[in-house]
Amino acid sequence: MAHAAYSSGLEIPRIRLRPLDRPRAWLAAGWRDLRSAPQVSLTYGLIFALMGAVLTLGLASTHLLPWLVPVAFSFVLLGPILAVGLYDVSRRLRLGRHPTLGSALGAWSVNRSQISFMGITLLVFLLTWLLVANLIFALFYRHAISNWQGFYSEVFLSGGNLLFLAIGGTVGAVFAALVFSFTAISIPMLLDRETDVVTAIVTSVRAVQQNPGLMAIWAGLILGLTTIGLLTAYLGLVITLPLIGHASWHAYQDLVEH
Repeated sequence: MAHAAYSSGLEIPRIRLRPLDRPRAWLAAGWRDLRSAPQVSLTYGLIFALMGAVLTLGLASTHLLPWLVPVAFSFVLLGPILAVGLYDVSRRLRLGRHPTLGSALGAWSVNRSQISFMGITLLVFLLTWLLVANLIFALFYRHAISNWQGFYSEVFLSGGNLLFLAIGGTVGAVFAALVFSFTAISIPMLLDRETDVVTAIVTSVRAVQQNPGLMAIWAGLILGLTTIGLLTAYLGLVITLPLIGHASWHAYQDLVEH
């Protein structure tokens, strides 16, 4: 395996430079994996779609509708770790092994400590985002919103909505960009190699830095597919989450030398 040593002392795999149209190949490969293991992939997607739906209904029933948007956005932040089982499905297919739902749900145990640490790191990002989002909402809306009509009217039709949406959207974009740069290929790498979180994150950041246009396109596609899944009352996540997960595995395989 070719490596490039850096002053940090880490052994960072070399990053390949790829053309801007490469995500099309990743998505095509991801779709092939989904079709090769449809029961595992779609069941995996269904589990997390149901979790999202139950969480949304819970927020609505407890008059916590202002949390709806930041909680939905949590799928963007936690998506990379939620998809670890899908990376394992693609890994097993590449090795000629038979993937199962059990192997997918238990994939984190392949590199237990490091994948768990990455999950904790993303959870810290998520909690920080929820606190910041709550603070932003409290600055603009000082009264409780108890129904869908009131939520829609206050957030999207009120006089201060543009500034609120601009600030909230900008802060959310910063969080999403940081998480994407840290996780674009790091979690598939932790699953595929005996490596640590720091090495995986540095490798991921370097992949983004060396392929900025390509990775910006890829991030946009991930966001778009996730948004489609969310806007269809989470039903679309049954397909889009597995597709993104499988494609992300192939992005890692394509960008990082072995």
